Amino acid sequence: MTNQKRIFAALLTIVFVASGSMCGAAFGAKTVTLESLLEEMVSRETIARLGDPAYTCRQFSSYDRNSTEPGSPTWWANWDRSYFVRVEENDGRKEHVMMDAEGPGAIVRIWATWHGPGGGQFSNGTLRFYLDGKAKPVIEGPCEDLISKAVLAGAPLSESVSPETEYKHRGHNLYLPIPYAKGCKVTYETDVLMDEGARKGEALYYQINYRTYKGGTKVESFTMDGLRAAKATLGRVEKMLQDNDRSGAADLDRNTLEATLGPNGSKSISIKGPRAIRSLEFKLEADDLAQALRSTILKATFDGEQTIWCPIGDFFGTGYHIRPHATWYTAVSKDNTLACYWVMPFRKEAKIEILNVGSQNVKLTKGLIGTGPWKWDKRSCYFHAGWRQWPEIRTQSNKAAKDLGAFDLTWVKVQGKGTYVGDVLTLFNTANAWWGEGDEKIYVDGEAFPSHIGTGSEDYYGYAWCKPAFFESAFHAQPSGEGNFTPGFTVNSRFRALDAIPFTKSIRFDMELWHWAATTMSYSPTTFWYARGGAECDIKPDPREANRAIPKSVDDIIKPRRVDGALEGEKLTVAERTGGVTEVQNIATFNWSGNAQLWWRDGKADDTMTVKFDVGEGGDYDVTLGITKAVDYGIFRISINDETIVESADMFNPSVVAEDMKVGRCKLVAGKNKLKVTILGANAAAVKKHMFGLDYILAVKAK
Repeated sequence: MTNQKRIFAALLTIVFVASGSMCGAAFGAKTVTLESLLEEMVSRETIARLGDPAYTCRQFSSYDRNSTEPGSPTWWANWDRSYFVRVEENDGRKEHVMMDAEGPGAIVRIWATWHGPGGGQFSNGTLRFYLDGKAKPVIEGPCEDLISKAVLAGAPLSESVSPETEYKHRGHNLYLPIPYAKGCKVTYETDVLMDEGARKGEALYYQINYRTYKGGTKVESFTMDGLRAAKATLGRVEKMLQDNDRSGAADLDRNTLEATLGPNGSKSISIKGPRAIRSLEFKLEADDLAQALRSTILKATFDGEQTIWCPIGDFFGTGYHIRPHATWYTAVSKDNTLACYWVMPFRKEAKIEILNVGSQNVKLTKGLIGTGPWKWDKRSCYFHAGWRQWPEIRTQSNKAAKDLGAFDLTWVKVQGKGTYVGDVLTLFNTANAWWGEGDEKIYVDGEAFPSHIGTGSEDYYGYAWCKPAFFESAFHAQPSGEGNFTPGFTVNSRFRALDAIPFTKSIRFDMELWHWAATTMSYSPTTFWYARGGAECDIKPDPREANRAIPKSVDDIIKPRRVDGALEGEKLTVAERTGGVTEVQNIATFNWSGNAQLWWRDGKADDTMTVKFDVGEGGDYDVTLGITKAVDYGIFRISINDETIVESADMFNPSVVAEDMKVGRCKLVAGKNKLKVTILGANAAAVKKHMFGLDYILAVKAK
């Protein structure tokens, strides 16, 4: 070999080795770095394979440490704030340890919300990140600045939601990965009182999701210099996530699936592999589109294994109402197009089928399936989606029951090897109260105690304080929060990237259903995971539930009592009021006629309220009033057409009850009549708010 050839061969070797090193870093086969994690975050392909290097994902949180044994009376302990691993003294500082984990690993998500003692202003204490056992923190600064005010990274890696919500009531999210070689400790220091459960002191609610890699994995620990050096990569990733980048979808091969489906009709298409579905786009038309979104099913079979059976609206994160929004994995457009960008590999054949299990015709006006190449290997996984529904599930008030009203619902159990990657919760609330006090509890590989236990359903979905405002971001969204505090429809979604949860044998996802009211509601979770072939789950196709009429009002779930011939209080006109406020109160749990009442509150002694009601002809009538009694209701005088019919009626009762009060024979006139209520005071045992509730007026012509 000549010298020139030797030099050329040496140069080729150097280039090959360098290229191999760079490729290895990019695909996780070599050292895990901040930049490799950022690249992984925006690689939809990576999550479709088992992790390399392998890792576990667990969670530190401020959950109430009295929750010690599943199913025990203390399991429902709910002071999920200001609980820590321990408290340390460090150079004269009192630091509350939020996380302490051995490496190699990486923090992949931090969520938090907060308030000061007694609900006052947060002190914005100091957050510190200590890596690899070093005494000096690698990150140090005000808590809210680091998590949600773009000090470390820009949106959506660092942001608070919803922008429509007052800042102090937002959930704060940091998705910037913080890798470490040997270990990580996160602490919080404040100069105000901090007691367990924040019964008196500052409240800090938090969740920290973190990876732990298999032993021997090389991890380059986070530094601020490294963060600055990664500025270009960080900026590109932020932009991709902010835009929910779909650029790769433009180069896909397209298969069309369009049809008009009658009841029990179906349409399918088969695609030969090895390939991967990389986008799905569908658009439906139906007389009742909301029902069609629930009763039209997306079914997928990969290499002979059925892995998806899900109502199409739930699958795309919008539930049974079109609510335009976008995330990294899904998009719902104003023109009613539903899209997703999960990567779904298959080795030999994929069959995509649309089923109509409903009773109306459904027209599939758009059906596009985008596919691209895929190299099947021993880490490749099939994409799964499961849906289940509790259509009329009874909740309890969290104040009266011994178990505080909470109970766990198992959303999914999977046997096999794979990765849990997200969920969508669709529900219809039937009470003027928050439905989601409960926490997620995730058991991996047969754990006796969950390695993920949370601080509230809204916290799990990235927001806070039950707030109903719309938000959308790369990995979490609330397309609708209409039913958060009032009867109505809510849909929340959380999708995972770096915080995906691997399992080698099994995974079980439980969520507490903990409502503030005793009511009956509709509750439907959809879960998503990847798994190797042969995995099994406990969710089976359920055409009967998918064909169930969707709830559009409280009456669809809780059939109201109807008093024949009654004039409903909530429909009467308030002609005069000297104090307080009146409104319609819709609560289906109190047995009101029509599930509602006219509610007068915040009045004072001697205040009056007058309502008008009609009868067809004048004369003597036997009158019954539907009224409410409760602990904060007052004592009243009641008159009709200026004639006192009840001198003093005490509406106090330790619990809320609806009663029929016969007031006797009254003279009414044809057309408009007046019922006048005067506040006299309150029972000595009452909470003195002088409330009054008029359920109905029943006037029967005397014979």
